[in-house]
Amino acid sequence: MMYFQQGSVDTVLSDKDLEQGLSIALGKLGARRRVLALPPDITRFHSRAGDLTRMTWQYYGDRLTDILPAIGTHFPMTPDEITRMFGKVPHSLFRDHDWRTGTIALGRVPADFVRTVSGGAADFDWPAEVDRLLVEGKHDLILSLGQVVPHEVVGMANYNKNIFVGTGGPEGINKSHFVGAVYGMERMMGRADTPVRRILNYASEHFARNMPIVYVHTVVARNDAGKLVVRGLFIGDDESVFLRAAELSLKVNFQMLDKPLKKVVVFLDPSEFKSTWLGNKSIYRTRMAIADGGELVVLAPGLREFGEDRTIDALIRRYGYVGTPKVMELVRQHADLRDNLSAAAHLIHGSSEGRFQVTYCPGKLTRKEIESINFRYADLGEMTRRYNPETLTDGWNRLPDGEEIYYISNPAIGLWAARERFENA
Repeated sequence: MMYFQQGSVDTVLSDKDLEQGLSIALGKLGARRRVLALPPDITRFHSRAGDLTRMTWQYYGDRLTDILPAIGTHFPMTPDEITRMFGKVPHSLFRDHDWRTGTIALGRVPADFVRTVSGGAADFDWPAEVDRLLVEGKHDLILSLGQVVPHEVVGMANYNKNIFVGTGGPEGINKSHFVGAVYGMERMMGRADTPVRRILNYASEHFARNMPIVYVHTVVARNDAGKLVVRGLFIGDDESVFLRAAELSLKVNFQMLDKPLKKVVVFLDPSEFKSTWLGNKSIYRTRMAIADGGELVVLAPGLREFGEDRTIDALIRRYGYVGTPKVMELVRQHADLRDNLSAAAHLIHGSSEGRFQVTYCPGKLTRKEIESINFRYADLGEMTRRYNPETLTDGWNRLPDGEEIYYISNPAIGLWAARERFENA
């Protein structure tokens, strides 16, 4: 059921609009005694989920008993990050998701279903795992908040991904990432109906039907002046809320280009992007846009590591971004990758497959570290002077010496593709 919906390609929702829409929806739910909020972490700061969580706290007061950031494999949020994203919400309400040991399996999606929806790309069953708090917390409302936007693992982010991946366990996260990678990222990104989504939907329908989950979805995009604005707010308890948001997101977050791009420069906000696990959104979201033989330059002042988990960081350092055929060979040969399929999937996602060069300009990693994982290295200071984020504008830019580049100030809020490559995918 849809409890609130407002949005279009021209809509601009203010803070007051968001608060009013949320209040209307929560009012339709009736009285609740114990509420659990599942927002994203600081890496989705621009989703406005932080503000909506704060508004939820103001609405319910002490009936909002727990806030569990759906961090998946990311680092737990720091106190400073919590304050920045959620404002005056008490830190005492926040819980850490332990994705390695703190989950419960609700059931398993059969292997024949996974095999069928993936076109034979994957041949294993899939566990529907969630944080114990969702099962044992005795909540009568679980409010899942976040932004719908093109996504490399599932096609379009959010909806039940926030539940089964954001609060999921190691096997579920590993296998879901791997299904998407071996099926083909280009075949899924920007699409609401994908093999991974069908697996998650099966889990929702068969194992989570009785959980009191309500989804709060935003759609955020840049206006003509380059400022981020909220284009839509959709609140409901079934798939329709996701499909409406995904339909709008595809219209406002997807840049279809008439020709492939020879030179792309991406800036990674240091407060959000500290690892290539996240920073490689610069690759994921532009891979369909960059021409064969082109170059992606990544300005990454906050980059300090590769994985957001020690085990995954070590695997990235050991094997590097070497392309799909080699990663698949490594999975067959090495148990450490087979036991961490999300890392294997990430190595596939983060490769250009040899089509174009990736040049990383890190703030806190060395040339040796960058080159060891199969990326090119360039000095951050030197490249920032040439490609200055303070003077570049999103889209096409021509430098004083005549070089033409395409600039992206935040790869997390969109998807870019050359028309021919997207249609062929």
